[in-house]
Amino acid sequence: MLASLLSSGLALPDSAPPLAATGTETRLTVKAAVTPAHGEELRVDLLVDEDAVVAQGQPLLRLRAAPGISLVAPMAARVARIELNPGHKLSQIVLFHESGGDRHEFHPADGREGLRTLLQGSGLWRAFRSRPFGRMPRAEETPAAIFVMLADSRPGAPAPLQAIAGREEDFLRGLDALARLTDAPCFLCAPKDRPCPTGIPAHVKRLYIARTHPQGLAGLAIHRHFPARIEAPVWDIHAEDITDLGGLLATGHLPETRLVAITGNALREQRLVRCQQGADLRGLSQPLLRPGPHDLLSGSMLDGRAAHWLAPRDRQMTVLTREDTPKRQHWFGAALERAARHAPIIPTMALDQALGGALPPAALVRCLACADSESFVRLGGLSLVEEDLALADYVTGARPRLANQLRAMLNRIADEEDAR
Repeated sequence: MLASLLSSGLALPDSAPPLAATGTETRLTVKAAVTPAHGEELRVDLLVDEDAVVAQGQPLLRLRAAPGISLVAPMAARVARIELNPGHKLSQIVLFHESGGDRHEFHPADGREGLRTLLQGSGLWRAFRSRPFGRMPRAEETPAAIFVMLADSRPGAPAPLQAIAGREEDFLRGLDALARLTDAPCFLCAPKDRPCPTGIPAHVKRLYIARTHPQGLAGLAIHRHFPARIEAPVWDIHAEDITDLGGLLATGHLPETRLVAITGNALREQRLVRCQQGADLRGLSQPLLRPGPHDLLSGSMLDGRAAHWLAPRDRQMTVLTREDTPKRQHWFGAALERAARHAPIIPTMALDQALGGALPPAALVRCLACADSESFVRLGGLSLVEEDLALADYVTGARPRLANQLRAMLNRIADEEDAR
């Protein structure tokens, strides 16, 4: 019974072309950008001006509320454009690649505070995501637990094991560094049917994850093994980011690329590429496109968002065929869309599978629809972010989307906590 619960999930139909047999190639786009994540608000002070030439890894800006936290250049480049919204809120910094440019060198210091300073100054602090609320951790925050994701079950996502292939020593060094960062337990979430790198540090507990979606998401693992609470935040981080930390500690340099999957039904073939963070999605996908209109998403077909640049945490882009003329809607569906009240979501078995068997679907849907924050917290909803409900939105076609209701609930709870 327990094994069935932990392996519940859905296999989605795949209309995308097969993955190219050419292997992984390195493809640095001419343009890249430093942007906030979706819904992220960053008030910043600039460290460079337009037209400045910067090294790969060089700090470009720092947070006003936490000057020790920097965002860095993903490649050696010339700063083409800096866009700030009112209140010094970051919109984007657009960069043009400079061939043969320099790499910024960091000088790791010993001890816990030295490691924290390195993470914040090198931009790797952004790789951690703190739950509840799914934000970058505060500068002084200490986690109650850290989950390292060596699994990703989203359709078309690149395998984290492939992302760290050949860099196992850096991965182990990064895992070992987590023990210096905090005394909190560390969990390594790995696919149960694939061998893990040998030599995992003793302080790291292994959790084996099923391949079905959404089992390979951090939210479900956190909910089951160490639920997040307001007073006990839990962090998650991708295994490739831990590998980057290990490489930074060894060499003083940030790696120049990450493994990214180019997927979607508007392609001639799917590809795995190594590209810089914030890469230009048009530049990545252009050689692979079929003729016709299409939409570019940063992320998977389930949780991706229309974008020009690869989002900070994404390791996948999706190119979908755009319908020239919208399909004619059935009269009954049109009537439901115009109804004063949207039809309730029926907690079917498909919805239960889409939630990975982790939360009771009827109770979760009810508390989100009624904005019942107390029931939401009791259910363990503080461990979730939008990606954890993306599959549920896919199978239900919910309006308003469950992911949007979840974000509204989390923002409401966060505002209440900030007001205390």
